[in-house]
Amino acid sequence: MSSRSRAWIFWLGVILLIVPGLVHAYLLMPFPGSQDLDAITVCYYLEKLVNPLRVVATLLIVGYLIKYYGYYGKNTARGNIIKVVVLVLSLISFYFTDFAYKAEAMFKETARVKFATGFTNKVPLNYLVIGVVINGAARAYPVVYLGYHHKVQDEVGRKPVLVTYCTMCRTGRVYDPVINGVTQHFRLVGARHYNAIIEDENTKTWWYQATGVAAVGELKGHQLKELPYEQSTLGAWLQKHPNSLIMQPDKLYADDYADLKNYDRVQAIDRDSTLENKDALIPKSWVVGIIINGKARAYDWRRLTNKHLLNDEFNHQALLLGVEHDNLTYHVWNTNINGKTLHFNLGNDGLLTDQETASVWDWDGLCISGTQKGQRLAKVQAYQEYWRSWKHFHPTTTFWKGGEVEVIADVY
Repeated sequence: MSSRSRAWIFWLGVILLIVPGLVHAYLLMPFPGSQDLDAITVCYYLEKLVNPLRVVATLLIVGYLIKYYGYYGKNTARGNIIKVVVLVLSLISFYFTDFAYKAEAMFKETARVKFATGFTNKVPLNYLVIGVVINGAARAYPVVYLGYHHKVQDEVGRKPVLVTYCTMCRTGRVYDPVINGVTQHFRLVGARHYNAIIEDENTKTWWYQATGVAAVGELKGHQLKELPYEQSTLGAWLQKHPNSLIMQPDKLYADDYADLKNYDRVQAIDRDSTLENKDALIPKSWVVGIIINGKARAYDWRRLTNKHLLNDEFNHQALLLGVEHDNLTYHVWNTNINGKTLHFNLGNDGLLTDQETASVWDWDGLCISGTQKGQRLAKVQAYQEYWRSWKHFHPTTTFWKGGEVEVIADVY
């Protein structure tokens, strides 16, 4: 039988060599339309099949070439050129799918995390940080560095922590990396719904960074334990935690950090000259999100910074949301003290005063003068992220945009 009549063997091999890898790369990276598909399970099992299919493809191609070129030794010049070009394109495709557009190759984790004290620190004080306090020990992770690496695996107060940040949805999260009694090492897999997907080393389960929920794999349905953190400027963090250690930049990734310049302070809507209404709600609008007893609420960041202080009530809890004078550091507290709800005003001195007792409180939630002196407001975990991310992972959320709270069905 001629090589031409059996050419389907070659072309089948080429398809198996190229297509699964391309589809896998497309679904796990933010290409147009890819992140809107519900395809994480397809991605998970496709990743396991890509290399075996490539082995089959290689055997088909090599077998075809040996039999119909080595044995028969006949083929047209045009056929030879086409096949060579196709094989070269296959190698190029392999480079892009397995190197150029592979998440863990594009966003490398620093080999050794370096820290400095406030005296030796080189990080500008106006940089945004994810701050963690455990067992009295405090550490700050600048968002500009963390955003490139996506995750840093560290210890705070002798406790293992997984500090994560996804710039595609502006989500910072800190998790306990211990699963079933074993401290896991995580790798960055890619993204689904514009959120980073990470995989633990032992079970190979895939977890959403924004929620810590196992989406697919052996532990599907489980959730990583979340650890408390605060997002603030480094300067504001050091005022509250002067003995904190600060993550320093890795010189190997200086150019990558530079690509995130102003990421932590300029909204996409401010860079879009086509939008006249800067108060419009768009997919990349910043919101502050909270979850109280399973229910979610989001607050418009721009309007929140204009007010600086907001007394609210959500799911039977009295809340105080505050944005400091730097317009970047924010807090959410429960304002119930000894069974009594307090309401707050912002004084001319920049401190907080409750209406009920006229006591004065600082921006760490501590009462520093008045009848409530020594009392401290309980912190409520809050998250600053893009509206599209919050809405996707919390579809029943309510939304505060400066006046009435409402349910938003869709905005884009």
